[in-house]
Amino acid sequence: MKPRPIILGVVGDSASGKTTITRGLVRVLGEEHVTHVCTDDYHRYDRRQRAESGITPLHPECNYLDIIAKDLVHLRQGEAILKPVYRHQDGTFAPPVYVRPERFTVVEGLLGYHLPEMRDLYDVRVFLNPPEELRRRWKVQRDCSRRGYTTDEVLAELDRREPDSAAFIRPQRRYADMVVSFLPPADEHEDDLTQLDAVLTLNDGLPHPDLKPFVNGEPDGLTLDDREGNWMLTIPGRMDPGHAAAIEEVIWERMHFAMHLRARRLGEFTIGTALHRSESLALVQLLIMYHLVTAKATVAVGGEGARSINGSGGAGRVTGPARVAPW
Repeated sequence: MKPRPIILGVVGDSASGKTTITRGLVRVLGEEHVTHVCTDDYHRYDRRQRAESGITPLHPECNYLDIIAKDLVHLRQGEAILKPVYRHQDGTFAPPVYVRPERFTVVEGLLGYHLPEMRDLYDVRVFLNPPEELRRRWKVQRDCSRRGYTTDEVLAELDRREPDSAAFIRPQRRYADMVVSFLPPADEHEDDLTQLDAVLTLNDGLPHPDLKPFVNGEPDGLTLDDREGNWMLTIPGRMDPGHAAAIEEVIWERMHFAMHLRARRLGEFTIGTALHRSESLALVQLLIMYHLVTAKATVAVGGEGARSINGSGGAGRVTGPARVAPW
């Protein structure tokens, strides 16, 4: 029997970096092995209807959340779905598309953890939580360059959405295995968005790889703090590439059964048409991938997933599947 797909959830407010995170993961895992689902496709109303009724896409009533949950059940069981399609370019709906589950399913969107029956379907849950000022800058850049809005229109829409963001989007942080915040270093110029620090809250629920040996007090080293039973990991954006490579080596050693993925690059992103690389982004993506391939290996030998390996996680404890099989 073919092992079930491994499901990753990436949830966050609009322009929080979801696509940047998932694009790199899909590139490494192989596009042919990943089913991608954006929950924006399940909006109940198009852009014109939302404007007429005064509802925002962040409100649960503006989305077919029950259908998302049912489709995720089908995908987890290895069954195809007929997925709706929302076109961000003009805010209308296109005909639905036939989607088959592959080895991995990446689900990104606004309300992926809103319902309990949805949360239970993910093997790995990530929430993106950048500072609000930075997210607003990202949204203005994206919506003006790609979606035909003016700056004033984007800023007005952000203000209109804020109550729903506070009520429905940000509370989902509590359900994530990893809460990821990218933010400018305190001593860097605020306009430099190419080398952002990454601050991760590693919640107790998945066995995170042991990074304590790299908490060494060096200026570009990791910092790791225990915050009420969860670990707070800070990855400097200005980390020396050699130091970052040593950390990556340890993580790759923990998933030696997935070494065939190592030839492809992580940490790449674009600003406009310029390609950049971020060591902090690469490490965040690698930590997420660690959990995905660990879950895949566990399922391949008859386990339930990464959560079944150990009842508790933590950045100071590492466990792994005793036996693994290629997928």
